[in-house]
Amino acid sequence: MHAVLCVKPFELAVEACAEPQRHDREVLVRIRRVGLCGTDYHIYAGKHPYLAYPRVIGHEISGEVIESDPRSPFRPGQLVTLNPYFACGECVACRKGRPNCCASLQVLGVHTDGGMREILSVPESAVIDATGLSLEQAAMVEFLSVGAHAIRRARVQPEERTLVVGAGPIGAAAALFARLAGARVTLMDKIAARVDHARDRLAIDSVLHVGSTTDEELRDLTGGEMFDCVVDATGSSAAMSASLRFVGHGGTYVLLGVVMDDVCFPGPELHKRETTLLGSRNALKDDFDLVIQRILEGSIPTECLHTHSIAALEVPQRMPELIANKDRVMKAIVNF
Repeated sequence: MHAVLCVKPFELAVEACAEPQRHDREVLVRIRRVGLCGTDYHIYAGKHPYLAYPRVIGHEISGEVIESDPRSPFRPGQLVTLNPYFACGECVACRKGRPNCCASLQVLGVHTDGGMREILSVPESAVIDATGLSLEQAAMVEFLSVGAHAIRRARVQPEERTLVVGAGPIGAAAALFARLAGARVTLMDKIAARVDHARDRLAIDSVLHVGSTTDEELRDLTGGEMFDCVVDATGSSAAMSASLRFVGHGGTYVLLGVVMDDVCFPGPELHKRETTLLGSRNALKDDFDLVIQRILEGSIPTECLHTHSIAALEVPQRMPELIANKDRVMKAIVNF
């Protein structure tokens, strides 16, 4: 495979990207689209708990294969997305079939330099066929997979009352996949613009704006019993702690957001519900496959999630603007 060159301002660190799986064949990918998410905004603001600077961001990626091993199933010109979670394959989590929480996990754009560049070499195991999707849809597979994974992890069942707290991209993804699982879904947020967007575009059963009567509204929706499953996607430690009260007795509480602070719960409330408390991190290959299947069959309104497009060379100037207006940005995608 030939050497990789990249045009500034984006640096290339092929060795770092390939290191977690040296035994794996590599695929050379031309980057075409990169989605921006809360992780990238936190990195820009210096608030991400798992990151060492400097770092090239970008983990929501779509691209086209440039070159691959002759034995590879991937061919030049093929549209692909990337699983950005590079696992060691040997630790206790990997042995349990859970590489998404590998003990030495390396995530593109977080632990190692990511996809905000023109060309990237990655392990073949990270490459996922996205044939049939648009470039924009392929760049949305990763964040949708994070929401899908949380719902699969919670084992949400048909007709279960499911509350998703936080109507950003990850929360919206969780709500959409809970609905596809047959649950009765409520989505809520304190940000009016996100509530309006979800209510108008996402066809969720109930969408609420957090206010003084929120608890009363939720009790009315559930006959006073609250929810079988609550998913917190706020990224706020205060919200994570407070949302336990929305979990019904015998219910499940999934923490999907990532915060740097401790998250605390009142012991008696957690105990008396016999609450199943779950952390949900990243996604598995099965989640990526499910998301692609759902997009291809038209079950995910990707056109309603993709709200902003910007050119790659505009990112340094536009990032502060996107962060300042993040309440009205569902999914911004960078075009290469």
